[in-house]
Amino acid sequence: MFRSVLSAGLSLLLMALPLWAGPAGDQTAGEVKALIPNASRNAQPLAVKDSLQWNDLLQTNAKGRLRAGLTDGSILSLGSNSQLKVVQHDASSQQTSIDLNYGKLRNQVVKITQPGGKYEVTTPNAVIGVIGTDFYVAYANGRTTVLCYEGTLSVTPAAGAKVVDSNNSTTGGTKAVSVSAGQMVVIGMKTAGRGMQLYPAMKKASMNDTNIPERAKSHLARNITIASMAAIAGLTVALTQINSSSKPCGCK
Repeated sequence: MFRSVLSAGLSLLLMALPLWAGPAGDQTAGEVKALIPNASRNAQPLAVKDSLQWNDLLQTNAKGRLRAGLTDGSILSLGSNSQLKVVQHDASSQQTSIDLNYGKLRNQVVKITQPGGKYEVTTPNAVIGVIGTDFYVAYANGRTTVLCYEGTLSVTPAAGAKVVDSNNSTTGGTKAVSVSAGQMVVIGMKTAGRGMQLYPAMKKASMNDTNIPERAKSHLARNITIASMAAIAGLTVALTQINSSSKPCGCK
């Protein structure tokens, strides 16, 4: 009898656990703040103010860009021809993990204050960890390029990869390197060793690549205004015609 009751109790407990924990994909990570079509979430079209969940796959094509606000106040700006997954984002414990499969991503990260808190971006050949900063990551053709605008980063090459170019450290290393504001590093297979003295130009280009221009918004507002004015003008003409036809003609 006791075993039967215990077995039934365990069965009920196991059934209830998913209800308490909830699947990771159902946990809110943030919200879409701005975009230029075409951008998608899990292969479905996105719209401004759409919510983002854990494990959502975000993707842009050659003409698309996307800006998302995470629940802790951090901002993600995804450039064109890019794909990322928000693997985890817990604002209370400040645990964030993002996979950049390819493309260009700017991260404006709030300061990590919780013990054990982390914010990491993983590319196919590197892991970028931050404490609180503003930085850019791009992955293409087997190379991860990291630019630090503000704060400090830790960039760790994955197995088989190494530092192939940098303006702050020697090339060829396979261990984690620190990257501060105004510095950049490239992770890959073959060493270029150019010293990368073009940080200002690359900083400007990287910001442009992940920005959503204000003119895109102003054009939309202008089109709406023009359409509204046309509708009002049409209505005014119609009312004038109605009023004219309803007046006495003065005929006997």
